[in-house]
Amino acid sequence: MIKRRISLLTLLSITFLLSCSGNRETDKTENKKEIAQTFLANVKTTKAVLSNQEEELMLAGKVTYDPDKVIHYVPLISGIIDRTYFSLGDKVQKGQPLLDIRSSDLSSLRSEYISSESDLKIAQRELQTAQAMYDDQMLSEKEWLEAQAKVKQAHAAFDKVKNDLSSYGSNKEDGTFFIKAPMTGYIVDKKASSGSPVSADGEPLFVVADLSNVWIIANVYAGNLLFVKEGMEVDITTLSYPGEVFTGKINTLSQVFDSDEKVLKARIVMPNKDLKFKPEMPVVIRLKNETHRKLVAIPTDALIFDDDRYFVVVEESTGHFKIKEVTLQGHHHQTTYLRSGLNENEQVVIKDQLLIYSGLKEN
Repeated sequence: MIKRRISLLTLLSITFLLSCSGNRETDKTENKKEIAQTFLANVKTTKAVLSNQEEELMLAGKVTYDPDKVIHYVPLISGIIDRTYFSLGDKVQKGQPLLDIRSSDLSSLRSEYISSESDLKIAQRELQTAQAMYDDQMLSEKEWLEAQAKVKQAHAAFDKVKNDLSSYGSNKEDGTFFIKAPMTGYIVDKKASSGSPVSADGEPLFVVADLSNVWIIANVYAGNLLFVKEGMEVDITTLSYPGEVFTGKINTLSQVFDSDEKVLKARIVMPNKDLKFKPEMPVVIRLKNETHRKLVAIPTDALIFDDDRYFVVVEESTGHFKIKEVTLQGHHHQTTYLRSGLNENEQVVIKDQLLIYSGLKEN
């Protein structure tokens, strides 16, 4: 495309620039001089500066929940789910009923609970009687102590069954037990449905996660290790919120490569007050780095690409221009850093440089 533009504009650029090439012909007309002066008045330049090179790296990542603030509920008994009270994505409060389970194992445990409760009441009544008789000196101390020990044993047996029951769920007095939400949060996974069988130590029936803070996990390849550091500030974008940029920093960089993906995992902890970040949401992470290496920097628009090489037009003095070939080191936004070819403080043409380049090249 550049070569095409050069060929179309060559005649005009020669007309404009012959007056400033250092070899002006004495027979130029006043009209041509006026055109050249008008053209030169529109030419803009900027000074090449010495600057620390800034770099930018883009990493792919996704949102996940904080594993320290998530509970996977695994059933402790076998049975049938009688009813569920939640859907995927629902917010639940700690202690809120989530599902009912009907289980013969729990029914047996319930019977044991009733029996141990009855044994405890009997032992307590016997202790009351023994205490009255002991106070009237109608019972020996040994018999009185035995009555106390019997109450303690009955209480221990009752507490054990009660605790076992509470670990499975709460009794509804109709042969079913309901499971309560173990924490306040959001249902991020659900595998429970009415009528489904469950087995002890099977897969989790549901997962509750606190999403007030989330983790963003970025994939860091081996070639990026020199660039990515803990504590670096990052910008995060997602297709879900076009034009919105979230800022954070790398809290932790793993020291072990993921065996499947062959990457290191960088963790970014983000507050999620408005719940914009959803688990498994893909994101793009941009990292900025200043290399502390001084390089000549110019606007990227000043570059001219021709014949697989890069050039700039430099104004050496008013109306006198020169082409210089440059070697690039890198880009950052609209700034290009040069490895060689240009010195600090040289005036680089940033407007109409292609016209000037064409004219000088033809001459």
